Amino acid sequence: MVFKRRDKRSALRIAGDFLYPRGGWRRAFQYVRHRVHRLPDSPERIARGIWAGVFTTFTPFYGLHFLVAAVIARVMQGNLLAALMATFFGNPLTYVPIGLIALETGHWLLGHDFDERHHRSFVGKFADAGRDLKDNFVALFNGQPRDWHGLSVFYDEVFFPYLVGGVVPGVIAATISFYLSLPLIRAYQHRRKGAIKAKFEALKKKAAAKADAKRKAE
Repeated sequence: MVFKRRDKRSALRIAGDFLYPRGGWRRAFQYVRHRVHRLPDSPERIARGIWAGVFTTFTPFYGLHFLVAAVIARVMQGNLLAALMATFFGNPLTYVPIGLIALETGHWLLGHDFDERHHRSFVGKFADAGRDLKDNFVALFNGQPRDWHGLSVFYDEVFFPYLVGGVVPGVIAATISFYLSLPLIRAYQHRRKGAIKAKFEALKKKAAAKADAKRKAE
């Protein structure tokens, strides 16, 4: 196939590239920023898309961030590609602090004691929820009793507090990103338009000079 990778990556390599891209996170961030600046849309729509993408990274819908960002961008009439690229704000370097901030805020808003509910690790709660989903799916076919305790604990102590607590810091981070990116995008597009106009004028002068030289030669 035309678009198939020539160098097949192993599962370990794929995981390694996700945790640390080949060019490093700084280069990856610069690439995303460059692509966002060059989007063919108004600065306001692009900035609204960035708002949607950054806010999405504070939600617990891991694996669905692209879909959530697209929906929010559509509602806000923001640029879809900007929203998808802005979800890069959530990455292996930021997910831990984002998760801790969202969970602590959520437990505080819900009146829970975050430390007391930390009797089992987050990884353990994820594992328990996944085990419940698997075992209860199998139970549909073998008639075994279903147990939702692990999934219930995960929802009460992780998912719902994360969902509630991610709203406030998500809005703050997204709004800051909006107001920081808007003037930068405007300046970049203005400078780019000037460069394109200057290049076009240079081409016109070059064409006129060639036409003049040809006329004189005749």
